[in-house]
Amino acid sequence: MKAVLTDSTHHVFRALAHPARVRIVRELSGGGEKCVCELVEACGQGWSTVSRHLSVLRESGIIADEKRGLQVFYRLRLSCVARFIDCLDDPRRYPELQVEAACCC
Repeated sequence: MKAVLTDSTHHVFRALAHPARVRIVRELSGGGEKCVCELVEACGQGWSTVSRHLSVLRESGIIADEKRGLQVFYRLRLSCVARFIDCLDDPRRYPELQVEAACCC
């Protein structure tokens, strides 16, 4: 049986294709919210560049935003994405995912 990616799955993976967007997800993975100024500082890129990355992440459903006065705050909407990135960074933290090598001797 052939696995088929849904449109939403495709959009999530496409959104994560840029290192700056992965960095933003990592920044938001601690829980809570961060304003744009904090994310600009964390990414080390310009406001317009970070704003575009945030737009891609928001359109894919990974993050959500809330405007309060003149500031916009972002939070992680799909926490499973942060866990997925964490697992890729260090799979040893997830022993339930470890596959034991089979001995052919």
